[in-house]
Amino acid sequence: MAIQTPLVGIVMGSASDQPKMQAAEIILDRFGVPYESNVISAHRQPEQAHEYSKLAEERGLEVIIAAAGRAAHLAGVMAANTILPVIGVPVHGGHLGGADSLYSTVQMPSGVPVATVGIDQATNAAILAVQIIACHNPELREKLRSFKQELSQGLKV
Repeated sequence: MAIQTPLVGIVMGSASDQPKMQAAEIILDRFGVPYESNVISAHRQPEQAHEYSKLAEERGLEVIIAAAGRAAHLAGVMAANTILPVIGVPVHGGHLGGADSLYSTVQMPSGVPVATVGIDQATNAAILAVQIIACHNPELREKLRSFKQELSQGLKV
C-alpha cells in the first residue's frame, strides 16, 4: 500500500501532550485521513514552529491541529504563518485546570483565527478536521453521515 501524503498535521507543545492527542489519531484513523504528528514548542523551538506552519500547505496539509498547555501559544503561531485552518486544543495543565490554555488559544487577535475546541478535546478537533476536509471530499461526507447516525444510536467516542 502506498504511503499517503498527510492531510492533517497534529502538533503539540510538549511530548507530555501525546497521550491526550492520541484521541485525535484514533479518529483520523477511523476516517482514513492520513496525518502526521510532531512535538514542536512555540517557545523552545520558535524557528521550527514557524517553518512547520509556513511550509504546511506546500507539503499538502489541509488542516493543522495544535495542542498546548499553559501559555498555549502554539495554535496562534501556526495560524499566524499559514492560510490553512488551525484547530486549537487547549491542554489541561498547571494550576488553573486548563483555563489558562483555553484563554490563550481562543483569544486570538482579529485576522488570526483559531478554531478552538474544549480543554483536552482532541476527539472533537479531529472530527472538525475531518468535516473541513469533507467539504471537498464526498467519500468523507458519507463516512461522517454514518458516524453521526452511529452517534445518534449511542456510539461513544
